[in-house]
Amino acid sequence: MPGNTTNPLGVKITPVNVAQIPGLNTLGISLARIDYAPGGVTPPHTHPRATEILTVVKGKLYVGFVTSNPENKLISKVLKKGDVFVFPIGLVHFQQNLGSGTAISQSSLSSQNPGVITIANSVFGPNPSISDDVLAKAFQVDKSIISM
Repeated sequence: MPGNTTNPLGVKITPVNVAQIPGLNTLGISLARIDYAPGGVTPPHTHPRATEILTVVKGKLYVGFVTSNPENKLISKVLKKGDVFVFPIGLVHFQQNLGSGTAISQSSLSSQNPGVITIANSVFGPNPSISDDVLAKAFQVDKSIISM
């Protein structure tokens, strides 16, 4: 069934992992259906325990990942229906619907419990929060930008 994309990101991720199907335990696989509104974005995130293979089912997606230090090179591509892209384990990656209609992708992951770390939530949303001084220095911006 289509996912409800009426949220600020315009994306609905429907996971199929060991939390939904306990029988996946020890099998090393999981899936996710991703529905995208026009312009919808899966924000930069990582899967600490899995490589992801994304297949476009419908629409046109801009996808990419960033290599590790020191290169930090963006590897990206615009995909259409039937195209496949691999996000290596642990690397920061994203997807965006470039089309004027809805888009759908199917992701296969190499773990029954891949985990997900959304970068913005991890950096700007932990409880307790990371010090504004630390974030200002890390991002090389004025502290007033961080506290907005």
